[in-house]
Amino acid sequence: MAEDLIRYDILAQDALRGVVRKVLAEVAKTGLPGDHHFYITFETRAPGVRVSTRLMTDYPEEMTIIIQHQYWDLSVTEHAFEIGLSFKGVPERLLVPFTALKSFVDPSVQFGLQFETAAADEDALEGSHEMEDVDTSPLVLDTPDRSDEAPAEPSDKPAAEVVRLDAFRKKS
Repeated sequence: MAEDLIRYDILAQDALRGVVRKVLAEVAKTGLPGDHHFYITFETRAPGVRVSTRLMTDYPEEMTIIIQHQYWDLSVTEHAFEIGLSFKGVPERLLVPFTALKSFVDPSVQFGLQFETAAADEDALEGSHEMEDVDTSPLVLDTPDRSDEAPAEPSDKPAAEVVRLDAFRKKS
């Protein structure tokens, strides 16, 4: 197979992060429409992430936040979003670069995206993962218990299916 010097995989990831950026920017302006709400998972140790020491201790690798009922001061820039959330009754501000995202799910409409992170992109550049070894099965999110956050609305809808870009890559 020819070497992809254009890096379509990175371009596609950036485009999908743009979807999240656009959605969050609209929500920052007008609020959440209808029953929409988001589960956003990100790497807490990714470059540019700002969370309190307390949250870093509780979530040393990754964290999933819920944007639904109790959030404030959502602001979005080209490279990151900042949001106020409450954790165990303590208000916190988080700054999350879009490059730190691992997944974005809107269970109200069964929509989800999964992202390769910067560390995974570096591994791919080093050639440490061959395409034959890539798991292309849909991801089922294991959302940790967040009893301190507003619970998701109970629903008879099935869990959202997350689309993996690897599922669309040509296999040799």
